[in-house]
Amino acid sequence: MRDDAKKFLYDAGEAIKLLAEFTTGKTFDDYVRDAMLRAAVEREFEIVGEAISQLAKMDPGAVGRISEFRRIIGFRNILIHGYADVDNALVWDIVETKLPLLRQEIEDLLNEE
Repeated sequence: MRDDAKKFLYDAGEAIKLLAEFTTGKTFDDYVRDAMLRAAVEREFEIVGEAISQLAKMDPGAVGRISEFRRIIGFRNILIHGYADVDNALVWDIVETKLPLLRQEIEDLLNEE
């Protein structure tokens, strides 16, 4: 894997770590009530989505090993371009149900070489 492809994986991994840090010990109600938390979470998801999008252009084989990579990119596009329609419940569901697998997949890819 090229070094610049690894950089995108690294960036996504770091954003996921921050997402975990920001949301640990928080509830959905905390998320809804805290505008700064929502902004921080959405920003890190934007970074994850952009990094995966760039990886897809650079290394289709690597990105193909990330579950739902197309949905991750699509979610980034919603956050960036459709920000007025962001569904807080969906964002929180992704935090709780999708991030652990994504974090593991990215770590696995980074640890291969």
